[in-house]
Amino acid sequence: MEQLPLGVQLRPASTMAGFYVGPNGALVAALEARATTAALPPLLLWSTPGLGRSHLLQGSCARATQEGRRAGYLPLAEPWPDPAMLAGLEQLDLLCLDDFDRVIGQSAWESALFRLYNDIAERGGNLVLSASAAPAGLDVHLADLASRLSACVVFQLRSLEDLEQGVALKGRARSLGVELPDETLQYLQRRLPRELSALCDALDRLDAASLSHQRRLTVPFVRSVLELSGD
Repeated sequence: MEQLPLGVQLRPASTMAGFYVGPNGALVAALEARATTAALPPLLLWSTPGLGRSHLLQGSCARATQEGRRAGYLPLAEPWPDPAMLAGLEQLDLLCLDDFDRVIGQSAWESALFRLYNDIAERGGNLVLSASAAPAGLDVHLADLASRLSACVVFQLRSLEDLEQGVALKGRARSLGVELPDETLQYLQRRLPRELSALCDALDRLDAASLSHQRRLTVPFVRSVLELSGD
């Protein structure tokens, strides 16, 4: 996977193909368009944590690079020291700013985001933002930035039902080259937080342990790796 600006590297498993669409078909189609087509309206994706926002933003960047386009993913939940780091990112064909609401309310960051928004639009690039709340719930202080955000195409990432979540996890397991038996899947869903991101993180950890120990993902093996108590 291509190394992107600021030393931020995409997770290999975070691809568009590896995301179970479920009730989010229109959102995925809109992200696919921004990864492959220039000069589309900015997109703002919001949801509660743990539903796959970071996966989708990273997957969009991976899709863009497959098309030979310049893409960058920046997680603003990280403690970046200075909004000056955003300088030059308007050169990208696709820029995905994850958890951008974490810097809302900070005047220097809001001003920098406003300039970046305008510069990307002027150059015909695409901007994708993610947040933990809808635009109306963001306490944006800079009126000009609030106005720009109101012009975004807005999608809410919908959560998956249990059966859909199971299909998604089995699909991720196949992409990792490991079998996830039904019994093990049900055990994970019972014993771990129900957020898809937490389950995917656990599956990635189990995949590494399975490869290292040459073991199948049986319930006893999973229990020992994740240090879970018995049922």
